[in-house]
Amino acid sequence: MVTKSTPLSLDDPVNRAILTVSEDRLAGFQHDPFGEIAARSGIDAAIVIERVRALLAAGTIRRVRQTLLSNNLADGALVAWQVPNERLHEAFEFMFQRDPFSGHVVIRTTDAVTAGSAYRLWTTVKVPQGYSLEKHCNLLAEKARAECYRLMPAKALFALGVGHTRRRGMEPGARSDRPADVIYPQVVRLTELEWRVLAALKREFACEDLCQHLWRARAEEAGLPLDDFCRVAEDFSGRGIIGRFSTFLEHVKETASGERVTRYNALFHWAVPPGRELEAGREVGRHHILTHAYWREGGPEFNDVNVMAVAHGMDKQLLLEHKAAIDAHLDSCGIQVSYTNVFWGGRSEIKPSEVLPQAYETWCEEVEVEPVAMRG
Repeated sequence: MVTKSTPLSLDDPVNRAILTVSEDRLAGFQHDPFGEIAARSGIDAAIVIERVRALLAAGTIRRVRQTLLSNNLADGALVAWQVPNERLHEAFEFMFQRDPFSGHVVIRTTDAVTAGSAYRLWTTVKVPQGYSLEKHCNLLAEKARAECYRLMPAKALFALGVGHTRRRGMEPGARSDRPADVIYPQVVRLTELEWRVLAALKREFACEDLCQHLWRARAEEAGLPLDDFCRVAEDFSGRGIIGRFSTFLEHVKETASGERVTRYNALFHWAVPPGRELEAGREVGRHHILTHAYWREGGPEFNDVNVMAVAHGMDKQLLLEHKAAIDAHLDSCGIQVSYTNVFWGGRSEIKPSEVLPQAYETWCEEVEVEPVAMRG
């Protein structure tokens, strides 16, 4: 039971123990997520549920949900948009409020005028199966009145895990003892029943939904016995379309207890020799500070960068020290970097990109576009 006396501070030892696990350590489908958090954190399951409810109600936890590896469910890309400054925030609002297929929406700056610094608006975009990513972005550019954009689909991923709590106090250069694994995006086709299970599985949980038997109501929603629902979800894990069960912290705005999870959001860029992108990405991705690392082609607009990564932190200089440690590691591996840069995040909003094909048809009707015209 949540009471006014339930501690909400991120530094509370119980909250910290829970969040260290619950942010990004529960990979795949978990039959009993709160039981698993309890087992790994040493905190009783009833207390885990109570604390997560309280933190969600207070807004310290932004959302609780089963994540998807949406790169394997829909064509997607990181997109940099060049928008005149006077229309920048209007375009931001459109991407955040009006396009359910845009996930991260961030206004970025560089410390100096460099290649690509005129591209201030950055978004992640996923377009459901059967529809064209390029046509979708052309429509967004028209609606948001962007001058141009750069589409950067991920050719490979090397790190994926937003665990802010466990990254606190991390020393620059901290890394695993072996290169990161490589994940290649590959779209998986689903049946009608599987889409139905996925829709129920991925929707975020409200406070009142959080309980020990978390999936029972979702199985009923999908019209399946619980065992069958879980069997399909387990199959999703094996096919590489399930990410993790996660409690996402509010890491942009101040929390109810007056704390900030992070202050700075850095997008690192490196240009490495063609043919060494995988090697460089695996060496970059082994650094624990990074929440994301991937091979994307920035093109001439961004001095041909091809390895990118994201890190968050409370101290800008410390983040630069983390990057310097990664730079030094690449050099020690004999990987020449011809160009590097940092794009700093300012205003930002984060929401899961919609991947359901039916949702795309509904959206087309809302923006008065024929769905057939948007097919790939």
